[in-house]
Amino acid sequence: MLARLLALNLELSHCLLLGAIMSPTDPVAVLPTLRSLGIPDRLNAWIAGEALFNDGIGIVLFVALLGMARSGGKPQLTQLGAAFAQQAVGGIIFGALLGWAGYLLIKSVDNYRLEILITLALVTGGYSLAQNFGVSGPLAMVMTGLLIGGRGRKLAMSEHTRDHLDQFWDLVEKYLNAILFTLIGLEVLVLSSRLSLVQLLTGVLSIPLVLLGRFLSVLAVGAFVRLREPFSLRDAWIMTWSGLRGGIAVALAMSLPRGMGLGTLVITSYIVVLFSILVQGPTLKYLVKRA
Repeated sequence: MLARLLALNLELSHCLLLGAIMSPTDPVAVLPTLRSLGIPDRLNAWIAGEALFNDGIGIVLFVALLGMARSGGKPQLTQLGAAFAQQAVGGIIFGALLGWAGYLLIKSVDNYRLEILITLALVTGGYSLAQNFGVSGPLAMVMTGLLIGGRGRKLAMSEHTRDHLDQFWDLVEKYLNAILFTLIGLEVLVLSSRLSLVQLLTGVLSIPLVLLGRFLSVLAVGAFVRLREPFSLRDAWIMTWSGLRGGIAVALAMSLPRGMGLGTLVITSYIVVLFSILVQGPTLKYLVKRA
């Protein structure tokens, strides 16, 4: 509807692509703030667990929808469902097998350098193998990470190895985030010269739509959660506002092909991400205190 009001040349598949880009959340920066404000552990667990699920599923949907947009066809539920099942289910199974193999390898050695190399090989080699097999690399890595980070840390690693492993991946994460946001800055410089008023308006008006969509989805899931645990409207507001968009959303936007008229989606994605970082993040503590 917004695309029609602004006379944008966007198909339904393009709009769904934007939804897939906006679905991954990055709660790492806000979880310490929430803990310091006395948020219940169950709410922290929901936010962190939801982010893991959203990252993998959002990327799978993005890949499937991008393939449809490239082919010029309208998204069909059967086609989308088949692509989703292949990517998601295949990625989960492949990741579980890879994680179990990695767990056995790590358990068989007691050398932190070698164990760090094994985890690095699982990420780089496993992701490439998953793509060659036609399944979701991100979901496979999530499953592998859950096995290595859960069972592997407890039963296959010494305390010495865990310390070095945490330091290594913490450093890798910081460097990759620095590179990513440097690329964002360069991309913004390129896009700013071609930025139109309509594209800027589209990005600004998309912010409340994205927040509303997230709030409604959180409420829908909360209705099922309420069957087993307490879930209030306050929890829904906090989960909505703490759902910051970060590196994954930007990386997906940057991977959009430029020859398909998707420049508006790129600019819209950047504006929503900037709003979440510059507005939602700093104001989260005030919302928690007032809610």
